[in-house]
Amino acid sequence: MNPLGIGIDVVDVARVEKFLERHGEDALQRVLTDAEREYCLSKAAPARHVAVRLAAKEATFKAFHSAGARGMIGWLEIEVQRHPHGEPTLALLGRAREFADELHVGRALISLSHSDAQGVAVVLLLA
Repeated sequence: MNPLGIGIDVVDVARVEKFLERHGEDALQRVLTDAEREYCLSKAAPARHVAVRLAAKEATFKAFHSAGARGMIGWLEIEVQRHPHGEPTLALLGRAREFADELHVGRALISLSHSDAQGVAVVLLLA
């Protein structure tokens, strides 16, 4: 498999906590899918899980841009999912799926990590 694009992003958990305090959980509807919101809000420290998903979406935007995609992808067109064994995967929807098809993306690899302070994600698009 040939690499097409790569992206990385880091999101501060404190920033997400402030966002949630200011705008409430309903504001997450603009940036997280229903399944992502349900997963994050079920956790003891939801901001950590929200931060890493926002980092994953930003890393995906960057990976598409580095691969040559020149259009906008919405927040809800990328979904972080989990396999039964726990490893994260990406679901590409709408324009993200269209760009993936145009670029002949065969696979999108994702790696996530978070601490109390930060969420980080790396995305690699492969042909």
